[in-house]
Amino acid sequence: MNDTAPPPLCKRAFFLALGWVFFALGIIGAFLPVMPTTIFMILALWAFANSSKSLHAWLYTHPKFGRALQHWDQHRVIPIHAKIAAIGGMSISLAYVIVFSAAPPVAVFSAIALIAFGAVYVLSRPSRIPDPVFSEPED
Repeated sequence: MNDTAPPPLCKRAFFLALGWVFFALGIIGAFLPVMPTTIFMILALWAFANSSKSLHAWLYTHPKFGRALQHWDQHRVIPIHAKIAAIGGMSISLAYVIVFSAAPPVAVFSAIALIAFGAVYVLSRPSRIPDPVFSEPED
């Protein structure tokens, strides 16, 4: 099968709808401090890549979201402010589960494990683009 052939219409429609859902969640996250923006925009970019080249290009070059998406795509960078927001949101969510929910202990321990995994992943990514390495000209 040719890699440049468009995906089947049903698959394309599914990813297109998924892209818009992720994009909407990302927009909501831009205004709600407890909800992330960047991860939903990354997921929207992925979904648009599987459904619409023009929407993928639009989001990839978007004035507000494009730069962060390009940094993630090219260097897997999570900026420090996004790390702080992510860890803060995870901490608030975990505190809520522990203090206010009547979740069974297995659910609480599962939440702790999943949040710890997410926090380790977020913190292990670089916070900025690596400096380009220049070689000295040879004489």
